[in-house]
Amino acid sequence: MTFTAIWKKTKTRGVGGAAKAVYKEWARVVRRLTKNSYLRQTSGLIHVGANLGQERELYAKYNLKVLWVEPLPDIFERLCENIKTFPKQTAVNHLLTDQDGAEYLFHIASNDGASSSLLEPARHKTLIPAVRFESTITLKSITLDSLLLQLGESSRSYQTLVVDTQGSELMVLKGAVRTLTQLKFVLAEAADFEAYAGCARVDELTSYLSSAGFKLIRSDRQMESPQGERYFNLLYRKR
Repeated sequence: MTFTAIWKKTKTRGVGGAAKAVYKEWARVVRRLTKNSYLRQTSGLIHVGANLGQERELYAKYNLKVLWVEPLPDIFERLCENIKTFPKQTAVNHLLTDQDGAEYLFHIASNDGASSSLLEPARHKTLIPAVRFESTITLKSITLDSLLLQLGESSRSYQTLVVDTQGSELMVLKGAVRTLTQLKFVLAEAADFEAYAGCARVDELTSYLSSAGFKLIRSDRQMESPQGERYFNLLYRKR
């Protein structure tokens, strides 16, 4: 905030109002600067629920080794095209849950698959009616622990796990028991309402990760409905 802006706020709001405005601006800047600070402590990252790899340039900025995991075959092909110029980033086409070899009916969303989920949409349909769920596909699952063994990858190569799987985040984490012991950070999206049938809520994720030795250190609200239903990005750090 410039001196001119502060002066204008002082004239219109008084010293107290100006001080409050300066504090809010300072807090906003701090949040922006610290939002991705965990990536500075990361050399390898697993991103489950890759979609089209929207964060690929951010990860490249921090020179990270990245393993993208995307379940939908069509979206996976586009993901591979998007990351082909990033030599440290690779992608695999798998559905991750807490079981190996289980079959699930996966619900495909109309927004380039971004809202697709193995769970049936619930409040999501009402809150975001523009997103339609008009088709399904049967997919077989694998756990993250088994996937890394299959790939010949050591979980020690990764310090951060990002999980954005539209409600099935807890299932992914329960299939990553061994992997979690090697991680420093987990970033997960969660709602405080039933966006998808039986989806993991904020308190459930926090409780499970707490039992695995992680502490919630950041909670960023992503969206809020007129009814007060909210989506969050939750960052957890190993104690």
